[in-house]
Parts: sequence; C-alpha cells; structure tokens
Amino acid sequence: MKHKKPKYRQIIDAAVIVIAENGYHQAQVSKIAKQAGVADGTIYLYFKNKEDILVSLFQEKMGTFIEKIEEEIAGKETASEKLYMLIEKHFALLAADDHLAIVTQLELRQSHKELRLRINEVLKGYLNVVDKIVITGKQTGEFRDNLDLRLARQMIFGTIDETVTTWVMNEHRFNLQELASQVHELIIYGCGRPA
Repeated sequence: MKHKKPKYRQIIDAAVIVIAENGYHQAQVSKIAKQAGVADGTIYLYFKNKEDILVSLFQEKMGTFIEKIEEEIAGKETASEKLYMLIEKHFALLAADDHLAIVTQLELRQSHKELRLRINEVLKGYLNVVDKIVITGKQTGEFRDNLDLRLARQMIFGTIDETVTTWVMNEHRFNLQELASQVHELIIYGCGRPA
C-alpha cells in the first residue's frame, strides 16, 4: 500500500535527482529527504535504507516502463515492429529524463553483490519482454529458427544498454532517439534470415 502514497513517489523522484547529481555513495538519506520536502525520519517509514531506496526506484521506474512497453507492443503485428517500439521507447524515456539516465546507466552498476542481485531480479521483467519478441520472431519466420534465445537477448539488451551508456558518458553529444532506427536495423539483420 505504501507504494501508492504520494510521499513514496516524492521520495523516489527525489532519490533519482540526488543520486544522479551526487552519486550513489554520496547521496545521503538526509539529502534525499530535503529534495523530497520531507523529514529525514519519514524516509524510514517507506524504506529500510539507502540501498532499499535505490532498488525501489529501479523497481518503480522499470515497472512503469515495462507496463507502457507491453501496452505499446501489444498493438504491433510483427516482431520487427515490436522490437522497434521497445528500442524507441527505451531511448525516448531516458532521453527525456537526464537524471534517470544517469542513475540507470551509471549508479545502478554497483559492485555490492547482494545489491546487484536485487537489481538483476528487477531487470528480469524487461528481459522477459525481449524474450517474447524473439520467440514471436522465430515463430513468424522473421528470425532464424535456430537463433539462440539467450544469445539474442544478450545482444538486444546489450546493444540498447551500451548505446544509452555511451550517450550518457558523452554528455548527450548526439541525439539518442535518432539512433533508434539504426540500432533496430543492426539487431534485425543480426537476428533475421540471410537473404
């Protein structure tokens, strides 16, 4: 129930800003509370600690993103269209929110094993969407029937993820959204049937 409360969302949104601007390790709970406009103690009504805030913000943002993507691709006929929609929406979401892009591409890459496992658990929902697209492509004949699902998933996610990371690291010197069609084309040729 606490996930539905306005203060929960205020804290999540504040955490994205504070973590992006200060880095995860320098983002004190007191800074997050100040950014959210709540008392320090209020944070602990919703979250156990800073690690819980980081994982929760990823769950919240990724959960919302997966819902939107599933709605968008449900109306698409082909695996190619579904894949393009996934890439385009992924790039659009992060291009529209600089703080979220920094958090997802840099600050979520923590070396702490338990934290990494919790983040990977959240990522499974996104990877399941990728799997469904690949399976659809194999069933319709758009993709090779001998295409390895795990390898295709790694290639698709890795390409999208690395493109965004490069964009963040290069301080947005290129238009991320304009790359959607080129990234899509590269992946389709990698998964598709030879001519």
